[in-house]
Amino acid sequence: MASTPKTRAMLTVPELCDELGITRSTFYDWRQKQRAPRCIKLPNGGIRVRRIDLEIWLDEHEDAA
Repeated sequence: MASTPKTRAMLTVPELCDELGITRSTFYDWRQKQRAPRCIKLPNGGIRVRRIDLEIWLDEHEDAA
């Protein structure tokens, strides 16, 4: 039985950048300008983005054409 990949509840910066098709520098630029999806800063300095926060952010930036 083949297993299907699970949707991760929290994304790392490389995973987020890959999903959005952006560079890390673009993500950090957006973050500095407070335009990035809501982030969680871990005690070790790592950054994660909850999948739900990414979905909300994408919905907010959807073009209402």
